[in-house]
Amino acid sequence: MQKLQYIEDNLQTVNRAFLYGDAVKVSFFVRNNTLIMAEEVYFFLMASMRKMRFDIPLSYTLEFFQELFQKEVLEKNIQNAIIDFMVYREEADQANLPKAKTSFYFEVKEVSDPLAIQGTIELDMIKEINVNANLLSNIKVHCPENIYASIYARDNDLDDLILLNPSKRIARSIFGNLLFLQDNVIKIPKQTEGAYISPLMESFVTFVHKNKLAEIEEAEIIAFESQKSDEIIRISDEKGIHIVSKIRSKSFDSTRFTEMLDAWKLSF
Repeated sequence: MQKLQYIEDNLQTVNRAFLYGDAVKVSFFVRNNTLIMAEEVYFFLMASMRKMRFDIPLSYTLEFFQELFQKEVLEKNIQNAIIDFMVYREEADQANLPKAKTSFYFEVKEVSDPLAIQGTIELDMIKEINVNANLLSNIKVHCPENIYASIYARDNDLDDLILLNPSKRIARSIFGNLLFLQDNVIKIPKQTEGAYISPLMESFVTFVHKNKLAEIEEAEIIAFESQKSDEIIRISDEKGIHIVSKIRSKSFDSTRFTEMLDAWKLSF
């Protein structure tokens, strides 16, 4: 699969994303050469920028991004892809920081289908670090905990890790949110627990709820409650959807989640 990159002409190599991690990220989705969930992702981008107190350019409209992706992605015959989109502040001194100009960069990763199950993953839990549960915990910003955990996972032959919040409850994984199915209930960690806001997950959960395929419960989930689950999936805006096949010595089924995800795909 090819990977395309887009960099604005006014790129400064010394910028606040490079120096301080002063940036926010979202993912847009292309399916069958069509931009899907564009409005939901756009509003999430605007909300993320407001939380990080960006001076949002008036040109950053939904139509602007639709036209941008039409020209730079769809017209290049990209059929199915995840667009990793980053907005960052250009270099500015502290006095001018509130009005610092913004720039953006995006990378296009072709996939077979952004709504399809991308594969299976094995997880474990990490206790050496935890993730916060505050205003900025729900958006994609610089997070040293993710970097530490990613290296820890690689060193231990794992695909991802369950990250806990300071209360020792499940917040999310390194790359996305975890959904736990037991009987007919899908439990999802609350955003106040440190879970990511995810347009991709929200679309799936809304579909499941509207079609009464399972009960949805936003919950406070204690660290080892995952072992009680029948099935677990990870939904990551940047990496797509994966079945959790194993946590430590316990293996998990995937039948019901697979059926729900297949029905959800057909709704697009």
